Amino acid sequence: MITGDLKSQVDKIWNSFWTGGVANPLTVNEQLT
Repeated sequence: MITGDLKSQVDKIWNSFWTGGVANPLTVNEQLT
């Protein structure tokens, strides 16, 4: 499990993807790589 600051950073990134209309984890993974 990730906790603390790292989780906060991941949540911010995830929220930005959701806001951008990307909800599929595979799509998010492609964007990060």
